[in-house]
Amino acid sequence: MPYRFEFRPYRRPFQRPLQTSHGTWVFREGIILRLTGSAGQVGFGEIAPLSWFGSETFEQALDFCRQLPAEIAEATIFSIPPALPACQFAFESARETLTGNPPIPKSRHPTLNPLTYSALLPAGEAALSAWQPLWQQGYRTFKWKIAVAPAPEELQIFHRLNQTLPAPAKLRLDANGGLPWEDANQWLQACDSCGAVEYLEQPLPVDRFDAMLELSNRYSTHLALDESVATLAQMQDCFLKGWRGIFVIKPAIAGSPSQLRRFCRQHDIDAVFSSVFETAIGRQAALRLSAELSRHNRAAGFGVSHWFGEDDEIWLENLWPTY
Repeated sequence: MPYRFEFRPYRRPFQRPLQTSHGTWVFREGIILRLTGSAGQVGFGEIAPLSWFGSETFEQALDFCRQLPAEIAEATIFSIPPALPACQFAFESARETLTGNPPIPKSRHPTLNPLTYSALLPAGEAALSAWQPLWQQGYRTFKWKIAVAPAPEELQIFHRLNQTLPAPAKLRLDANGGLPWEDANQWLQACDSCGAVEYLEQPLPVDRFDAMLELSNRYSTHLALDESVATLAQMQDCFLKGWRGIFVIKPAIAGSPSQLRRFCRQHDIDAVFSSVFETAIGRQAALRLSAELSRHNRAAGFGVSHWFGEDDEIWLENLWPTY
């Protein structure tokens, strides 16, 4: 079945720059695509690359879209190479929405309650006050970026944050692979002592897999892989190497949704599905996967809308008036 193919690039600023161990992120760049079937049915998809996590770059995704004809065959959608995982996700998601398989959500807005989301806090001392309005909105799980400043400085803030958060709150720490071995041990000792951390995410770089396995056996605080399992091929590799901890899955850069479903169902992994700051189009597709595949009742990492100034619906209507 052929589909009419259209696409529009976008560049969307964050309300405040996002600081991680990878650097400072000022704009989210991506591509909205639309597939139209022979009967006029429409499906939208979103390419939201994250190249420092191992996906294709925005420029590579844009080049791929530009070389496609105005009408594409269904076989094209399922033959996108693994080197373009964000493109795989976007085209398959658009096709699924167009065909109604899985069913199209009743609303474009996230269908989950904020209580089931983890809200992303800013790095550094700003986290000490940023959690409060998010708590009032219903969030009970918070994620805080570390490995941005020296460990002694961040550990002091961590202890203050831990004392400030209400007792029911859960805290996730995300190092983005930015901790040296000594600091990772120091952080995990602190986490074990306080007992309030749900997990520490990607403490060491991707090439330190064996060391992360050792850390997971040495401390009681759970560890999660993120950058190490950015794509489906990486997930499969880490599982084969023996990882049975938490997998943080970013569907928008993981690759083919159909293959991701197959992997998760086959191995029943402990998965947390997470955002890459995509728009409502990519988020809805990712949340469908989260609803289908989550098995361990952990909050999904999609509490990031407060990082943008405009409402998604208004912003998308301005980008593509027929959306």
